[in-house]
Amino acid sequence: QDAHLSCQSPTKWNRVSSADSPEKSASGAGTGNLPFQFCLQQALRMKAAGILTLIGCLVTGAESKIYTRCKLAKIFSRAGLDNYWGFSLGNWICMAYYESGYNTTAQRVLDDGSIDYGIFQINSFTWCRHGKLQENNHCHVACSALITDDLTDAIICARKIVKETQGMNYWQGWKKHCEGRDLSDWKKGCEVS
Repeated sequence: QDAHLSCQSPTKWNRVSSADSPEKSASGAGTGNLPFQFCLQQALRMKAAGILTLIGCLVTGAESKIYTRCKLAKIFSRAGLDNYWGFSLGNWICMAYYESGYNTTAQRVLDDGSIDYGIFQINSFTWCRHGKLQENNHCHVACSALITDDLTDAIICARKIVKETQGMNYWQGWKKHCEGRDLSDWKKGCEVS
């Protein structure tokens, strides 16, 4: 009877009957300890498209970072965003939450083909360079620099957006959920002044 391997975790490998039969054969068709190399060999035999999809998921998952509210509050405070152009720290934390959910690798493709990048969802057409397209690139930065765990380029660009557009109206998430509200709770308990 054919059997396939299910590599569920690095410490537990299951041999599962293709007939899903509850009976176990005398040869040990139940849970067994199979070496990692065996599962790796099986994975290498998968179709190329499946492997590429798996690799893509693993790479994306490995590079993605979702900050906590308080960690961002500290980063934003150190970067001088509190009261930058009159916008309190709460405005920045609230905006980042509603734009990206604090996800450094967040990307959204818009109807015009441009892409919003990173924790602040900064648009490729106006503010950053994506490939060889004829973007304006006002921030003089590659869009890929806006989707890393190092938020330096994203913060510099966001400050430029606020300065050049006369405020935070650029961000729809901020306009809808943060503008004109008491935002003091966004930094509450985060040990920032």
